[in-house]
Amino acid sequence: MTMKLAQILNSCQIRKVQGRLDIDVAGLHYDSRQIRPGDVFFALRGVVSDGHDFIPGAIASGAVAVVSEEGFVPVDPVTTVQVKNSRHTLALAAREFYGNPTQDMQVVGVTGTNGKTTITYLLEAILERAGLSPAVVGTINYRYGADLRQAPHTTPEALDLMKQVSEFRTRGARSLIMEVSSHALDQSRADGVRFRVGVFTNLTPEHLDYHLDMERYFSSKYHLFKELLPRDHGRAVINVDDAYGQRLAALLHAPLTCGRKQGSDIHPESLEVSLRGIHGRVATPLGPVDVSSALLGDYNVENLLCAIGAAVALDLPPKTISAGLADAKGVPGRLEQIENDRGAVVLVDYAHTGDALRRVIEAMQALAPKRLLTVFGCGGDRDRNKRPIMAEVAASGSDIAIATSDNPRTEDPERILNDIRCGLARVHAREWSRSEAVAGGGRGYVVIADRRQAIEFAVSLLQPGDLLLVAGKGHEDYQILGTTRIHFDDREELRRALLSGGKQ
Repeated sequence: MTMKLAQILNSCQIRKVQGRLDIDVAGLHYDSRQIRPGDVFFALRGVVSDGHDFIPGAIASGAVAVVSEEGFVPVDPVTTVQVKNSRHTLALAAREFYGNPTQDMQVVGVTGTNGKTTITYLLEAILERAGLSPAVVGTINYRYGADLRQAPHTTPEALDLMKQVSEFRTRGARSLIMEVSSHALDQSRADGVRFRVGVFTNLTPEHLDYHLDMERYFSSKYHLFKELLPRDHGRAVINVDDAYGQRLAALLHAPLTCGRKQGSDIHPESLEVSLRGIHGRVATPLGPVDVSSALLGDYNVENLLCAIGAAVALDLPPKTISAGLADAKGVPGRLEQIENDRGAVVLVDYAHTGDALRRVIEAMQALAPKRLLTVFGCGGDRDRNKRPIMAEVAASGSDIAIATSDNPRTEDPERILNDIRCGLARVHAREWSRSEAVAGGGRGYVVIADRRQAIEFAVSLLQPGDLLLVAGKGHEDYQILGTTRIHFDDREELRRALLSGGKQ
């Protein structure tokens, strides 16, 4: 399949063109290594590298056109197109090249720090019940029915996103549920998507190594609602239990609000949270929705309200919403239970920010376990400021906190653990030895750098009635040590330790 360059760039703002636009184009790429004769190369500025540095290589590989932000000496007969923003241009060009796949789909974009993945799973079940054949693009995978594909990013690059959605659309998807990350919004990856509903969950400190401060972080989220959600047919669903949600709602025209208070458009009439899940009734502008969900934890009430809000924004009947929520199964790596014969509750969760960990721990405390044991760590080459915050949350809320490595990446694991120790020391006077943790008596913390050993030690401490939470990696089945990704799955490690009895 080929398409004229002029058609591909039809909706793009172009500053300058040198060469012909009536040439045939075989493909679009932002990676110069993938260029084949007849392709167009888009030079994107990245965090690590700059695509403009790879223009000569792309031309040498046969690129017939180059789209860039910087001017350069043209190479005949290559067409050069200069634009203000290569990423935004790529999003619009990819949309055109792949036939605008979201134009006739019901698209829900979910953004916020926490809750995105859970909400997409809930919505997937609801839209299945409604006969809308949903595809999902998110943190765990990209999927449509039995077609599951690895997710290298929560939200893929604009070109990859349009290609993926086009394939799902061809296979029969009528709706799309997307997790829309702040990085993706800041980098224009979703600029070619025609959204029908935008959902805002909450905003807490995260990714500040990239965004630098909360104002920039909030601004990236606002982009979805201000620029990408059409005024004529789009609907915003906002969690106003969150302070940033309240601020966002005040900036928007007629948002659909979700919250625990009766003043919200979507609010609980009666909900009970227990080890059996969440059950009760939620009020909506379309009528009451009966809730019978397997989700654990009080914080999941907000996720349920947001999912119901999105379904209401799509004008789905309350009975369909109720049936979908009942159908929804547990989310991989989100309070995922690990069966055991210890008389204890063992859970794996993705919580990897201070706020997410606090929410999970408070939800587990409400279940009144005999003791709460928490294994956690912090990623390397990421925001250092959140490390003591997470540590303080873990130490304050747990009977025994076990700090360990997460994905150290290229950072020294001991440096990460020392940052964590600063937060642990705010709660406890000193660090326990392993023997002191085994002896028990009071509350404390242990530091074990090796994650496998930390999990084994936590399992060895388990007593009937205890609750063990292993937090941070959730569904991930790898650990990044240096620049190497090794296989590592908290769920597998827990099952192995539980079978072997754990080690001390």
